[in-house]
Formats: sequence, structure tokens, C-alpha cells
Amino acid sequence: MYKDKKVVVVMPAYNAAQTIVKTYEEVMQQEVVDLVIVVDDCSRDDTAAVARELPATYVHVHEKNKGYGGNQKSCYRLALEHGADIVIMVHPDYQYTPKLIPAMTSLIGNGLYHCVLGSRILGGYSLKGGMPMYKYVANRFLTFAENVMLGAKLSEYHTGYRAFSRELLEALPLTANSDDFVFDNQMLAQILYTGAQVGEISCPTRYEPESSSINFKRSCIYGFGCLETGLLFRLSKFKWIQSALFPAELDRAKLG
Repeated sequence: MYKDKKVVVVMPAYNAAQTIVKTYEEVMQQEVVDLVIVVDDCSRDDTAAVARELPATYVHVHEKNKGYGGNQKSCYRLALEHGADIVIMVHPDYQYTPKLIPAMTSLIGNGLYHCVLGSRILGGYSLKGGMPMYKYVANRFLTFAENVMLGAKLSEYHTGYRAFSRELLEALPLTANSDDFVFDNQMLAQILYTGAQVGEISCPTRYEPESSSINFKRSCIYGFGCLETGLLFRLSKFKWIQSALFPAELDRAKLG
């Protein structure tokens, strides 16, 4: 708990049997976490079996693979059903350090932000942590383009380390989003559409052989999806189109 707010960590898991215990142990060392929810996206390894052995953990297994975005939809739905006030997504591949959980929790629990991102760019940790150069260049290009289209000044849009308030998650039309990797980008665009301020903290990362990653082809598909999301955002703001991603009531949420 943090100031009487229930803190839930969600882990969208796929073939994470080798790293999930190490990630979980560091998560629980942060003391503010009440519950861990693991959603196993029909892994081919023992991820679900390993997760079921962890204390204070709820495990949900998809009968068929729903994709990274589909996994997150289940994560946030289950977190809200379990009474979460603050939800933090931590990848179980140990790419992002759980040691930032208390800081992210306090920024939301004290009412400063409804969303906090762990940025790999702030502090120059991305390349130091092993991010491939082509991904770094693509990250910087897409971030620049999206800041222009979305009218924001974020250091990056593509981190998988994120924290949210319950109020924000309840306001977002997440079911309209893609089940693929572009879900992350669509969700962040929706948050900015509400007018909510997004906080960022510097986050060291680790790129190791067992860490999850997407290949070059899927990275390209993701990149074009991000640009499409930015275009839909701007056209919706101008009231030139109606998009399921950015409905009129989302603009009126005004979470601040």
C-alpha cells in the first residue's frame, strides 16, 4: 500500500520462465507492492507454472496467444478487478529494473501525475544498456515525429515501463486499441488526448539474450503504426474525423 492506495504490478508474460522469478523478487523487495498479476500469453515454456509458485501473485493464462497488446488489455482489466489504485507494468524479462517502483508509485500516489514512464533516453542509458543502434535511431526519429504530432515533449514513447492511476485506466478506451505492439503507442496517445500530464524518470535498462525483442520487420510495422496513430490523433483533435481510438468523451476526460 501507498497512502492507503493499493499498488498492483502487472507482468505481460511470454516465454519468461528464465527471468520471471528474478524480476518478481526485485519487485517485492520494493515493499509498496500489494499484488503481482502475471498474464501468460500462451507461452511455450513453463512461465505459468513458475509464476504459480510465487507468493502474492495472481496468474491468468490465455488459451491462445493474443499478442502483446491483447496481453496488456487483460493485465489492466484484471488489475482493476482486483481493486488496484496504482498499476505498474513491469516486463518479466528483467529488462527494466523494478527498483524504480517506489518512485513511480509516489509520483502517482501524491497526485502529481496519472501516468509515469521509465525513460531509457533520459540519462543516456539506452545505448549504455545495449540498445541496438538501429533501434536507438528509430526511437529518436519516432519520438521527434510524435512530439510534433501529439503536441508533447516526451523523451521517448516506446518504453515498456509504465505506471498508471486507476482513474486514468478507467477513462481510456483500451479495447479499441491494437492487440499488437503498437498498443503501447496508442495508449500513450490516448493519455495525451485527455490532457493528462505524463511524468518521466530516468531508467537504466538491460539488453540480454533472454530479454524480449521484436525483429526488424515487426519493428518497421510498429514504426508505421506509431506514425498512423499520431496522424489519427491530430485529425481527431481538429474534429476532421471520428476515430474509435480518440472518441469525443476522451477529450472531455480532462484528468489534468
